[in-house]
Amino acid sequence: MESVIQEKGNLSIHTENIFPIIKKFLYSDHEIFLRELVSNAVDASQKIKKLASYGEYNGELGDLKVVVKLDKDAKTITISDNGIGMTADEIKKYINQIAFSGATEFVEQYKDKGEGDKGIIGHFGLGFYSAYMVAQNVEIITKSYKEGAEPVRWECDGSTEFEISSVEKEERGTDIILHVAEDSEEFLDAHRLRGILEKYGKFLPIEIEFEDKVINNPSPIWTKSPSDLKDEDYLAFYKELYPFGEDPLFWIHLNVDYPFNLTGVLYFPKLRNDFAGQREKIQLYSRQVFITDEVKDIVPDFLQLLHGVIDSPDIPLNVSRSYLQADGNVKKINGYITRKVADKLLEIFKNDREGFEKKFDDIGLFVKYGIISDDKFYEKAKDFCLLKNTDGKYFTFEEYREYIKENQTDKNESLVWLYTTDEKKQDAFIQSAKKRSYDVLVLNSMIDSHFINALEQKLEKISIKRVDADTLDKLVEKEVKLESILSSDDQEKVKKVFEGVSENKTAHITVEAMPVDELPVVITFPEFMRRMTDMQASSGQRSMFGDMPLMYTVSLNSNHPLIGKIAGSENEDEQKSLAKQVYDLALLSQGMLSGNDLTQFIQRTVSTL
Repeated sequence: MESVIQEKGNLSIHTENIFPIIKKFLYSDHEIFLRELVSNAVDASQKIKKLASYGEYNGELGDLKVVVKLDKDAKTITISDNGIGMTADEIKKYINQIAFSGATEFVEQYKDKGEGDKGIIGHFGLGFYSAYMVAQNVEIITKSYKEGAEPVRWECDGSTEFEISSVEKEERGTDIILHVAEDSEEFLDAHRLRGILEKYGKFLPIEIEFEDKVINNPSPIWTKSPSDLKDEDYLAFYKELYPFGEDPLFWIHLNVDYPFNLTGVLYFPKLRNDFAGQREKIQLYSRQVFITDEVKDIVPDFLQLLHGVIDSPDIPLNVSRSYLQADGNVKKINGYITRKVADKLLEIFKNDREGFEKKFDDIGLFVKYGIISDDKFYEKAKDFCLLKNTDGKYFTFEEYREYIKENQTDKNESLVWLYTTDEKKQDAFIQSAKKRSYDVLVLNSMIDSHFINALEQKLEKISIKRVDADTLDKLVEKEVKLESILSSDDQEKVKKVFEGVSENKTAHITVEAMPVDELPVVITFPEFMRRMTDMQASSGQRSMFGDMPLMYTVSLNSNHPLIGKIAGSENEDEQKSLAKQVYDLALLSQGMLSGNDLTQFIQRTVSTL
């Protein structure tokens, strides 16, 4: 039967130019048209299920699904559902009046039934008109679930004029037919459509069928109760999200309905020491519709290294759902996620200390980053953040305070934490510290310079110094000091000899009384200057010290026999030769001797054997 035109009219909008605005500005990506139309179809299916559950629809529900079809020859994309359908009056109300959301009225009508808007995506209004980003003409063929309802055809070519006519349609539901425009024929590609459907509709709550295959998982684990899930379920879902990723360390199941709605699963992945390129792995959904993987306003910065899914209808989105808008709910959700992560880490620490220690090399970056950036997280993390020493032992902050207080309390009653950033390069300094029963921590991640700064601000009477930042007597200053066996004249004499052989005229040369078994010459780098340089480098900034060579101190051990030999020699050449050799030895220990200087050092050493 041919359609008989029943009505023509104009869309109820405030401007003739609404469609160019939709096409150019409303949505950041034209591919979103498919997300919007499929979401509307899912809504229609969810509504008929709810009506049946309320006893307001007694017909056969059938196999509820959304079917997407591509006809390359006809240049059409069709989205079909067997949901609630529409009458002619409803088309006039919901389609002809742009930005009037049918979902909003449906929720209002049935809000007293107990579940409110649960499961209804809607609330956006303009979603249907995203079709005109890719279509030159759109048809709707629909039949309402209501008894006696006549099927209706609506058509609009992107102008403000539309047609409504009668049509043949046996089954309840709606077909949206897009006649794809010439400049959007890239979407007449099955592979492209499948990719869009899998991106945005992978977890929609109604089956989505394309090319005779269901492409989604309607019941992802975040919609289920944690008590109904096993570890295998969480690991399998992780592989569904990240097929090529290593198994995560552990996970947190989020489930809250007051004062906001939030569900999801966050996974702690294994991290490299350098976490560049590992952001934007958390996916944000709204009622199982993918929105974005840019979650910086919702998830605290330090937790954006996590993987997983967050789903919340209470996260406000602009009209295109593409960009988050900051408001009170977002801040509450941010705080909730921080608290849940901290609670989970504390629980694992208390229940399985040994297992927590084994994982800490991987999760330490999260914890340290959180301590640096979030005071509320620090309040909980200070009880489970671990420090590891060069012997591989782990300590909480309080445990470490007790462990070193006897030996590493200085004359000002402050505890001195010594640390290394490179156990191999700084081994000589580590061994010297151990001779005095000092403990040395390993702090070698890219954020540890920031972490150390944060700890010094948060912990009382603590100073943290790299083991090669100065001589040990200055790192841990005591009331009692060693006496020098060299006279002040001999000390001055030795200092001048070394000033003569030093090629770095910015090096600061001092003479100090150290134990006789310490090295004759020690090169150290001032903690502040080196740490600031490290912090700026880790943040991708240029050093505040510009191109200046890093200043260092050359400490001469006045109690070492070789320094005594230089002081006692009357042969200037012998003095210089011996001073040059021990000076180069100190440079070598810091990895500062290379090229011709290293070759000459080796030749001099060999010639003395």
